Amino acid sequence: MALINNQQPLQQLRLFSLNTIQMRSFHITWLMFFVCFFGWFGLAPLMPTIREDLSLTKNQVGNIIIASVSGTIIARLIIGKLCDTWGPRKTAIRLLLAGSLPVFLVGLSKDYTSFLLFRLAISVIGASFVITQFHTSMMFAPAIKGTANAITGGWGNLGGGVTNMVMPLIFAAIVGFGYTKHEAWRYAMILPGVMMLLVAFLYYRYTKDTPAGNYNEINRDSAKGKTDWSVLADWRIWALTLAYAMCFGMEITFDNVASLHFVDSFHLSQSNAGLWAGVFGSMNLFARALGGIVSDKAGAKAGMKGKGRLLALMLLLEGAGLLVFAQANALVPAIIAMLVFALFLKMANGATYGIVPFINEKNVGLVSGIVGAGGNLGGMLFGFLFKSEHITYIQAFTYIGYIIIAVAVIVMITSFTKGAAKQPAVRGVQVALAD
Repeated sequence: MALINNQQPLQQLRLFSLNTIQMRSFHITWLMFFVCFFGWFGLAPLMPTIREDLSLTKNQVGNIIIASVSGTIIARLIIGKLCDTWGPRKTAIRLLLAGSLPVFLVGLSKDYTSFLLFRLAISVIGASFVITQFHTSMMFAPAIKGTANAITGGWGNLGGGVTNMVMPLIFAAIVGFGYTKHEAWRYAMILPGVMMLLVAFLYYRYTKDTPAGNYNEINRDSAKGKTDWSVLADWRIWALTLAYAMCFGMEITFDNVASLHFVDSFHLSQSNAGLWAGVFGSMNLFARALGGIVSDKAGAKAGMKGKGRLLALMLLLEGAGLLVFAQANALVPAIIAMLVFALFLKMANGATYGIVPFINEKNVGLVSGIVGAGGNLGGMLFGFLFKSEHITYIQAFTYIGYIIIAVAVIVMITSFTKGAAKQPAVRGVQVALAD
């Protein structure tokens, strides 16, 4: 076997290997995003019970949905800058420690206002995504950055699917021990808080900022806080921000409303509704990674132009699938349509971040933060549709479907090649399953 230079970005993903700092950081950073996503959306599948416990109106539920994603918008911008300045390792550890506090304490909520404020505070941990994408970009060569970013992002997003499946089971188990259901949802949130503390230790013990070492161990200009804010004038960044608002923004919106939609529209139990909502999230196991892999292949054949057209196509198919889902009047066709639009939505997530690292390599953290914030901005704006007393959930899904298609057209006519880092020509994406 050829020797690997452990101080250089890896040219190949070795998924079952922990022998290099690159692969240890790879696995710990997606796990960090996974547990943050678990804490971030741990309350979503329990909302039918919480709605009853706190006597919430539809308008109040809508405000909670908006709060659950809005804090992340500013946080992602800040975290992107901190990754450039502190490095991803210190940024991740501090976010995990601070973010675990509202996760542990949300169970103290006694009314709508206190719950809303805790939900807003919890939303900050959604900024963990930026750390994951930044850290992965530091560890892998350009030819596979899109693939690596998509896998870590997808496996992290998988937390949204797992929490929809697992939290109702944890809730039921706590009720089985003799607690009331109004007590059970509060105690259930202790688990994701503990998980976040454990991963903070793993990040501290087993990762580095770069293959060559931590920022304080190497001569790195970004560690001195130099950030080129002129990147804000680059239209490509805003086109990607719009795209991510349509795919990831829709993803976190669906994570928030899926259980309520299945309970209210198809009269499922909270557990069964959580199961189907979890299936949506669980597609991140492969779908986002698939988007990144295809993006890298498109880049090898047609450069950044190919990557951009692929992203536009994924968005177009996502929007069309969502329109079909909105019109489904029975559970089976609704599930089938959900799986279709989820596939293209999550592939679009991966395809977006198959482009991001090549926009401005000197400010990867800032660009990642801006585009990532766009995802949450989309989720926040979509939330206003779901809080309205005059718009049904079905109508909201329909409007969003048309908006996504419109953005797909914008992405299609955007040139991503101007000033972009060159996408290396490669024969194929190398993802190894063994050392």
